Amino acid sequence: MQTTNSVLMIRPAQFAFNPDTAINNRFQRAPLDPELTQHKALEEFDGYVETLRHYGVEVLVVQDTPTPHTPDSIFPNNGWSSHADGSLVLYPMQGRNRRLERHKGALDTLAQHYSVRETIDLSPLEQQDIYLEGTGSMVLDREQRILYACHSGRTHPEALRQFAERLDYQTHLFHAVDRQHSPIYHSNVMMSVGRHLAVVCLQALPDRDERAALEKQLRRTGKQILALDLDQLESFAGNMLELHDKDGRALLVMSRSAWRSLEFAQQRQIERFAEPVVVNIDHIERTGGGSARCMLAEIYLPHSPL
Repeated sequence: MQTTNSVLMIRPAQFAFNPDTAINNRFQRAPLDPELTQHKALEEFDGYVETLRHYGVEVLVVQDTPTPHTPDSIFPNNGWSSHADGSLVLYPMQGRNRRLERHKGALDTLAQHYSVRETIDLSPLEQQDIYLEGTGSMVLDREQRILYACHSGRTHPEALRQFAERLDYQTHLFHAVDRQHSPIYHSNVMMSVGRHLAVVCLQALPDRDERAALEKQLRRTGKQILALDLDQLESFAGNMLELHDKDGRALLVMSRSAWRSLEFAQQRQIERFAEPVVVNIDHIERTGGGSARCMLAEIYLPHSPL
């Protein structure tokens, strides 16, 4: 199944600007008032959880701990992913303080509620400076078994090869750059793939042949394409995630800035395929350089028996 009804979210203890990741994340902005950052992050986080639950999404919330300080733990999808065959994949992350997130209890909480058949640990690749930051680096078409990924320092071909081999995925790799022609740090900033709709910034692909190949692949697999421009990319419109409610109705989750950046016709296009779920995470976006999709770790595992 392409979408899930269950997600895990990390409630921040000390959310802050992370200089460890700002080196190649051009979406991050240091806050004017660092003392207000955590307060605003909690406010936005709690509102996000409440909104998802209102729409019938099952949300497992894990409270982060103050120590060790992990300012980006609010973005759990980079460290691990779960899969319908019962596998849990752990990823090699570039940011050193991000690696500390693995040992702060989220995976233990996940294991208390869900059954893990096998753990595939790719994290030792960090020792070779080989990185693959989960479903930030990869956008997965789980039904068609295709992973989409753009080249960056956080997405290494060897790690992609190992993931694809272990989980039986086909790799579709391309180059994508921002307005300053710098590599886009995570694929999920510029594209999202749902059951029937793909949201993608084709303008970000400088190579005409790669752009045509990506568009052809998406259409071949039955996706309607909603094409973003660079302004919309910078408003996190590429960082959406399709979920479904308990009745199977499609929900497309995005930030307020993403929704507001869309033209009226694009908003109507989304509404033909899914119910838009719009959340206010303005401060989290600006400080952390990640948006609505980054805050959601999808759960595809079966529930643990009572």
